[in-house]
Amino acid sequence: MSSVKLQFSGHDSFVCKHLWLKKGYDYLLENKSFSSEAAVVDLGVGKNMVNSISFWLKSFGLIDDKGKPNELAQFLFSKRAGVDPYLENLGTIWLLHYKLIQTNKASIYNLVFNQFRKGRPEFTKEQLLTFVKRLLDAERLKGFNANTVNTDIGVFFRSYLKPYYKESKIDIEEDFSSLLIDLDLISTHKAENAEGKLVDWYRIENKAQVDLPAEVVLFSILDNPSYGKSISFKDLLSGYNSPGMVFALNEEGLLSKIEGITSRYKGITFTESAGVRELQFRRTINKYDVLNGYYNQK
Repeated sequence: MSSVKLQFSGHDSFVCKHLWLKKGYDYLLENKSFSSEAAVVDLGVGKNMVNSISFWLKSFGLIDDKGKPNELAQFLFSKRAGVDPYLENLGTIWLLHYKLIQTNKASIYNLVFNQFRKGRPEFTKEQLLTFVKRLLDAERLKGFNANTVNTDIGVFFRSYLKPYYKESKIDIEEDFSSLLIDLDLISTHKAENAEGKLVDWYRIENKAQVDLPAEVVLFSILDNPSYGKSISFKDLLSGYNSPGMVFALNEEGLLSKIEGITSRYKGITFTESAGVRELQFRRTINKYDVLNGYYNQK
């Protein structure tokens, strides 16, 4: 992780709302800029929300280095051929969840799913804040700001949790429009901490994730530059940016997704030899062909 740049803030305390990505994509197609003074009027939102829309487009991996919609954005939102412009398919939300972690433009998501939750199925907000501080200290990275990271953590929870757990000052209607809440990846309950204080505890449980399409899992594998033509089951289950870590899959769930992949795609096999299980690719497969196959079933 030492070579991975950690990035915090940028969202102006707003979760990504369901229609923001399409709104931002359409705006950029008109060759307009989020830094323009006219953006507030053109997008019909406040200045801070304009900044947040721009941030989330980057964080979900939908714009290139020049700030233009990339291949994934065109694939999803194109007026002529977009497969899910209004993000109505839960498979698309799983795909965007993966990209949010993979891009690491909003590092709290990457840190929680890839590192922090290992061996820690339940945790408090304070434990997560302490983890980030210790990580930055260990990497000798300056600039830790508890308030900034604390805000990031709050937005992280609001991105995945339905608003019933929130403090009264949070606008509940607004948070029900959060893009990721239907994934049901995080649960919460109140219990005492080590000091005997009643606090919120959060849980990310590895499950079968039956509503996660095997094609999205395969896309994430093909999209990972660290994978070769043979990938161990262990790496797929617990490696960095692996399906097991990103999608919170248990062993049985990952095996089920692999079975779905190998049954649908010739040239992909799952083998076991001398106790080593591997997913093997015997031909080149285009990751967007995989996604097209999924959406064409719908």
